[in-house]
Amino acid sequence: MIRTKDMVKLFRTEEVETTALNSVNIEIKEGEFVSIMGPSGCGKSTLLNILGLLDNPTTGQYFLLGEEVSKYSERQRSNLRKNNIGFVFQSFNLIDELTIHENVELPLLYQSVPGSQRKERVEEALERFNLMPRQNHFPQQLSGGQQQRVAVARAVITKPKLILADEPTGNLDSAHGEEVMNTMVQLNEEGTTIVMVTHSPTYAEYGSRTIHLFDGSVVTDVKGKPMI
Repeated sequence: MIRTKDMVKLFRTEEVETTALNSVNIEIKEGEFVSIMGPSGCGKSTLLNILGLLDNPTTGQYFLLGEEVSKYSERQRSNLRKNNIGFVFQSFNLIDELTIHENVELPLLYQSVPGSQRKERVEEALERFNLMPRQNHFPQQLSGGQQQRVAVARAVITKPKLILADEPTGNLDSAHGEEVMNTMVQLNEEGTTIVMVTHSPTYAEYGSRTIHLFDGSVVTDVKGKPMI
């Protein structure tokens, strides 16, 4: 599903050039649950942004679903992204002015799904994540754990092949964090490929494989429990 070849990402200012990713070579197969670990500033979120077609590498290649996408235009990236990728962020990224129902419905609007189908699919997702009683509430009326469940429901509403999660438990207590991780495992067992950035060795263990980054390079890539 995912393959990178000698992928480099540089950030330049007039005075400084920073290497965020340094010749990264990874391969992630369909149906895997991969955790990405490493210290702050090692390139984890940069890698996730490129895998999610939110950014392009400076050099190197990125293959997604068999297509070489590193030089795609923003329109091409957007079309591929909205039909294949769901995102879950640490900060939830819900729209405060929209109800829970409307937040979850939003990706379907971008796909021009008819209204009757949208309603049915949103209600199915809200039922699955035990959010139906909250569907007319606004994000600020929910707990952190509930808001993250809304974010996960929004990520999966389009039935994406790939979910990218950037510290999805970072703003949650342990009970709510475990709840979100169990949801991720369930989605993976249903066939969704998941790539998750985390600082937590405990949560990394929910995946079947751990990639460890340091200074923009892959230093370990192992199945099973992460190396600490």
